[in-house]
Amino acid sequence: MAALRQIAFYGKGGIGKSTTSQNCLAALAEMGQKILIVGCDPKADSTRLILNSKAQQTVLHLAAEKGSVEDLEPEEVIREGFKGIKCVESGGPEPGVGCAGRGVITAINFLEENGAYDDMDYISYDVLGDVVCGGFAMPIRENKAQEIYIVMSGEMMALYACNNISKGILKYATTGSVRLGGLICNSRMTDREIDLSDAMAKKLGTKLIHFVPRDNVVQHAELRRQTVIQYQPDHPQADEYRVLAKKIHENSGKGVIPTPVGMDELEEMLMDFGIIKSDEQMIAELEAKEAAMKRVAVNA
Repeated sequence: MAALRQIAFYGKGGIGKSTTSQNCLAALAEMGQKILIVGCDPKADSTRLILNSKAQQTVLHLAAEKGSVEDLEPEEVIREGFKGIKCVESGGPEPGVGCAGRGVITAINFLEENGAYDDMDYISYDVLGDVVCGGFAMPIRENKAQEIYIVMSGEMMALYACNNISKGILKYATTGSVRLGGLICNSRMTDREIDLSDAMAKKLGTKLIHFVPRDNVVQHAELRRQTVIQYQPDHPQADEYRVLAKKIHENSGKGVIPTPVGMDELEEMLMDFGIIKSDEQMIAELEAKEAAMKRVAVNA
């Protein structure tokens, strides 16, 4: 039996990380892989497309009802969805109250201690936004996830988040087995997006695993709480996720310790690609605008 692969998907909040990960995992399940998803977001939305339902009951919520996590049984928190994918949501407190990382730690420890990882090919962690501190970094800090995949785009803030997440990986990679598996570009149709994503991957010493094109079928599937793989299995977008899944499946043991860059170097790269403008460009544009306004005033 192949060794257990523990992977985690990180990325800027709102980048489409949960959608990308669930479609990818659905494609892996099509390939016959046994998968357990551990949702690490208090919103508990990391498994809804697999379960075709609203947010499932979380470990923290059920533990509170029972009295403690020790009173739970694995079958109470694990639900089975598309192609036999098993799903767990860690849960968290109400917004603004308590530590959401507590749910991540509690859920992972509970699942491990109760044999939920046995006989699985993949454990997948879907982590909130670009947070790499405290409990949300549990898959990295405790060497739970050996492969981190960063979902990004050609947008400036997505690239900043990508670099910051790499800094978090670097911190723990030197003392553990966590590695950066690669970048996944979830297209926002920005200028030169593939080139910029590839350049970012090279900066970090990794590779662009796959460029996922933008298609409205993704939103149509989400409205029905389904992956594209389930909703329209013959659609070209479904094949894009199958290619992504195949590339991740073949990426075992190829992770790297990332080489994040300083802010100046990152901004220089963004200027080279025209994503942000230099001070000189902004001053020149401002002067041109002022000159044009003066000409209008003179001719008035």
